[in-house]
Amino acid sequence: MTHVELTRPLADYFAFAELERHGETRRFTMTLPYLRARQLGRLQWWWRITETELNVIGDAGLEARRQREIVRFQRHVERWLTNTDQRMHGDGPIPEITPLPASQATDAAATPAGESSPAGERRYA
Repeated sequence: MTHVELTRPLADYFAFAELERHGETRRFTMTLPYLRARQLGRLQWWWRITETELNVIGDAGLEARRQREIVRFQRHVERWLTNTDQRMHGDGPIPEITPLPASQATDAAATPAGESSPAGERRYA
């Protein structure tokens, strides 16, 4: 059972920003707004790259890194929804999050969780 039921790809709902530099480090964030019981919430993902790394990989490498972080954030959102027995749905500009119906939550709990994440990859909402 999928926990994401949206009319567009999940990444289309992300907002991207570059934060203020910290020394030789460029910092970035991705934000996913959502509605839960008519209240606005958000999930965020931060990542950074040093000027030295940027000089080595260039602009194409920066874009590849951004795409990799998008995939990691999507995976994080999907795991969070699974672990909290929720689903993300809707066709508006901001998706809604609601609890899974009891029968679907039971089915999801019986399904193996999939591959585990490497130690350095874990992020929390």
